[in-house]
Amino acid sequence: MAGTAETSPGEATGGRDGDAMTHSFDKDYWQQHWEQAHGPAKADSGGAAPNPHLIRETSGLAPGTALDAGCGTGAEATWLAAHGWQVTGADISGAALAQAAERAEGQSVSGTVTWVEADLTSWAPGDRFDLVTTHYAHPAMPQLAFYERISDWVAPGGTLLIVGHLHAPASPGHGHRPPPEATVTLADITGGLNAAVWGITSAEEITRTLPGPGDRALPLHDVVVRATRRG
Repeated sequence: MAGTAETSPGEATGGRDGDAMTHSFDKDYWQQHWEQAHGPAKADSGGAAPNPHLIRETSGLAPGTALDAGCGTGAEATWLAAHGWQVTGADISGAALAQAAERAEGQSVSGTVTWVEADLTSWAPGDRFDLVTTHYAHPAMPQLAFYERISDWVAPGGTLLIVGHLHAPASPGHGHRPPPEATVTLADITGGLNAAVWGITSAEEITRTLPGPGDRALPLHDVVVRATRRG
């Protein structure tokens, strides 16, 4: 699976326009996706901007250890590292991680980021983190099950930050809707967080715009949930 930062709606879902009903979000899909999107092992040391929801939601947190689950080419992971976090960026695509490592080197944060090539549907980190975050990651498993899985990796007192897509029929940039198991709502996510374990601090549906072809603004419909694991 792979996460993305500022990207077109078609790319942000991890699917090429019109093919969301046919692919399986497996390793081969993501490897091809990143190679086609950016060229093999080619990264811009500046690269795409980190997700604005990450910046807003983590600005008040004390830096500690962080996991970016489905980190893609590393925009969010390198931003966290530049702001004092000790970061693990995990992704199934070696092509994405090669670009992520080059980005971190270009931003002089390579010493505080560890890149892990892993299938997050089966990999386990062996430790818990002060922050576990994911941005638009689509795994080869149901989306809610993925969120439940990564939530187990948050340390007591730590933060879970989920940034996902709210998919709507006929949304710009999409020929089809993604498979049902890849589509979740705000209520789905918050309803899956046990109130005895989690305190929800942010739960929003947000529409923002990204530049598209021909200077056309494209809407991106996001769901953002931040929760703190009770100690």
